[in-house]
Amino acid sequence: MLAALVYLKKAKIMNTIYPPTQPLYSSRRSPVLAQNIVATSHPLAAQAGIQMIAKGGNAIDAAIASAITLTVVEPTGCGLGSDAFAVIWDGEKLHGLNASGKSPASWTSDRFSNLEKMPFRGWESVTVPGAVSSWITLSEKFGFLPFDNLFEPAINYANGGFSVSPIISKLWKIGADELKNEVGFAENFMRNNRAPFSGEIFINKDLGRSLTLIAETKTRAFYEGELGEAIEQCAIENEAALTLNDLKKHENEWCGTISQEFENFSLHEIPPNTQGIAALMALGILEHTNIKSLTPDHPSAIHLQIEAIKLCLADVEIYVSDPSNMNEITAKDLLQESYLQKRAKLIDPNKSQNFKSGSPKSGGTVYVTAADKSGLMVSFIQSNYAGFGSGVCVPGTGIHLQNRGAGFSLDPNSANFVGPKKRPFHTIIPGFLMKDTLPLMSFGVMGGPMQAQGHIQLILRTELWGQDPQTAIDAPRWRFDHGQQLAVEKSMPPKTIKSLSEMGHHIKIEGYDNSFGFGGAQIIKKLENGSYIAGSDPRKDGQALGI
Repeated sequence: MLAALVYLKKAKIMNTIYPPTQPLYSSRRSPVLAQNIVATSHPLAAQAGIQMIAKGGNAIDAAIASAITLTVVEPTGCGLGSDAFAVIWDGEKLHGLNASGKSPASWTSDRFSNLEKMPFRGWESVTVPGAVSSWITLSEKFGFLPFDNLFEPAINYANGGFSVSPIISKLWKIGADELKNEVGFAENFMRNNRAPFSGEIFINKDLGRSLTLIAETKTRAFYEGELGEAIEQCAIENEAALTLNDLKKHENEWCGTISQEFENFSLHEIPPNTQGIAALMALGILEHTNIKSLTPDHPSAIHLQIEAIKLCLADVEIYVSDPSNMNEITAKDLLQESYLQKRAKLIDPNKSQNFKSGSPKSGGTVYVTAADKSGLMVSFIQSNYAGFGSGVCVPGTGIHLQNRGAGFSLDPNSANFVGPKKRPFHTIIPGFLMKDTLPLMSFGVMGGPMQAQGHIQLILRTELWGQDPQTAIDAPRWRFDHGQQLAVEKSMPPKTIKSLSEMGHHIKIEGYDNSFGFGGAQIIKKLENGSYIAGSDPRKDGQALGI
């Protein structure tokens, strides 16, 4: 313990990363150091990204190629029917991209008047997919390589097959058991009436053909051509609302970022309609506590983070939606220092409280971060929402559609009340840290509403307590669920768990069989010499690679 504290103190004073020679926490991995790095949740996707840099591409080319490959090798988390967000440092300026789609034009509240809550699966949970559009938008603005080159690894894996990785195999079976009767699901994702086993070769030539069309037409086939027409026809056959015109009218938004300062860095997130503001609010609340005087694994440090997250999620549930619908309470209102200081005063440093926030659900998301020796860094996330999204697969195309419509509310008083041409509330958030005017860290944590909680845990470990990315990722995590319910990983020390329980937290210990419930993180941090250090989450199948 003494050696660990000496390491942490040294790292913080020198403002430099000193990875411990012996891991502080149980780990299978070491941090990766290189001048060019890609970190993703799947090895084949990370390799696809590195291949682009080796061909003369940049970090944007790498991130896009990795994201495209993930639609093939990790369909549980994303697909051609996903949404996406990105934060990019172009060497001089930070950019934020919102590539989430809106609800169909015919989605009036009357359509759901006979329901108590929004459908979570099936066609009635499908909004316009934006991920495919994000690839061309990023490529045209920042990329070096021809757009179609970025598709080569994914098309090869779709047409020639890939070996299904262990964690994806497990999630695939869970999804198949629930969704096998959804439109087109079994045809697209089940061979011999079952999900593929770990190590089994899976081929999806329908998806390979769709990827080829998207590459050749620079995504036009998806939003206004053959693939869009197939999506519309499937919707018509199932009395769903999504039309080709809805797809044609989709537009991405260069939305910038919103930020919160803490210590000597600032956290940047995508503004609403995402939950990124929750991480900013939590950081602002913690600024008014004594957390800076504590060590990373001290029960009081964990308790303060939990209570701050509770307060933020309570607000997010009520106020956050598409900015066009946040009429009374804006993001600026929620980030006012006086308001965050007032919220911080509600925290009892010795006692868990019920701030009556909502109950997070598990999600299906993939995250990619890439950085190159020119200084360009990208934080990119794309998601189905739930595992396999809506479960709807468009026959003959390999396209499966997200279920982001489930993020709407049927409460007329909610800022997130369902309606036509609205963006729903989104849980997926790419994170980025700046120090003064320079980039510091690109990172993300997959896993539904766990994401804002994961952001706080990782940035405090790396920036306040000086841990390197892999050490911060390996550390035991906690997850606030609802009320005073708290899930902790099995690897958390028993003494810590006992202390949290004595504070009034209702503890549930979860083993590694539910590791995705604590998210999957990827981090790239810039070093003083201009190179990078990266970590990849052992809770997922992925890796960080450098050249």
